[in-house]
Order: sequence, then structure tokens, then C-alpha cells
Amino acid sequence: MTVPQQVLDVLHSGDVYLWDGELMDVAQQEQRDILRRTNELPAVDPERERLLRTYFAEMGENTWVEPPLHANWGCSTHLGNQVYANFNLTLVDDGEIFIGDHTMIGPNVTLVTTGHPIRPDLRERLAQFSEPIHIGRNVWIGANVTVLPGVTIGDNAVIGACSLVTKDIPANSVAVGSPCRVMREINEHDNEYYWRDRRIPVDL
Repeated sequence: MTVPQQVLDVLHSGDVYLWDGELMDVAQQEQRDILRRTNELPAVDPERERLLRTYFAEMGENTWVEPPLHANWGCSTHLGNQVYANFNLTLVDDGEIFIGDHTMIGPNVTLVTTGHPIRPDLRERLAQFSEPIHIGRNVWIGANVTVLPGVTIGDNAVIGACSLVTKDIPANSVAVGSPCRVMREINEHDNEYYWRDRRIPVDL
């Protein structure tokens, strides 16, 4: 990771700030160059994993990110062990993103840490702010989900496809919708059935 700590301190502060092109553009371009190289390589090329480990703040063991990956920075994202992310993961990671061990992320998921003030004159001056996203251990995030700034998703939670997650989701729950709401807790039925009325084989 080559991004200066001075830049990270601003990005991760939680305060509103103005984009400093002279300082931030150069740092971001270096990260974009790494990302471009990873997306150009075959998925199984060992060089791709080496570059990703340089690109992310943290990347655990046996973690796999399908190409293509899209991100603002990369160096603000922390991936645990045995994380799987399907293709077209988009990380608006000016703020930090934390993804726990064994979490699975479906295709076309977007994790957004950054917002802009409602006040028009501040937006004209490129003002922005970021709040971290925390995704727990063994979470399953379905296809086309968007998670907004400041959200925490608890351990073992399941987020249904196409959901817009605007608020925290508790652990051990199934949540879906736009905005995303908890439907129910994970329960005894889930211990016996893997989908609708299809029973989990006894040998699993």
C-alpha cells in the first residue's frame, strides 16, 4: 500500500472535507494502476493475488475476489479469511470497509462508504464524507445488493438479492428489501432445509 497516511487520515476521519486534487489524485492513481493490472490478468495468475495483497489494506488466507473488481482505493478495505466475492464487486471505499471471515458476496454488489452534503454549494466544491461499513463473519450478501455508509451487518446474517441496506442488520437474521428490513431470525427450519422445502442431505 503506497497511499500516504496523511491522505488516509482525511478519508477515514468521518468529517466532511474538500477533495484535495494535488494530494489525493496522485495517490489514487497509483492504486488505480494496481487495480487495472489485476483486472487484466487471468483469474488464476499468481501475480494477480500478489497484486491484490498489495492493493487491499488486508486480505486473509484463502480469500478470492472474482474479476473484474471496481474500487475507489482498495487500501481502505479489509478482507478476512476465506472471503468469496463474485464478479463486479464495487467498493466505494474512501471510508474503511471491514469484511469478516467466511463471508460470501454475490455478483454486482456495491459497498458505499461515501456521501456528499445536501447543500449544493458544498457539492460544487467536491465536498464529501465517509462512514465505515462493517460486515461480520459468515455473512451472505445476495446479488445486486447495495450497502450504504455507516452500516453494520452482524455475523451469520443473510441479505436478500437486490436489497438496499440503509441501516444496521442484526446477527443471525434474514433481511431483504429496499430499504432492507429484517424478515426473521435464522431458525430451526434453516437447520433442516436449505431452500424452500428442500431438505439438507444427512451426509452434509
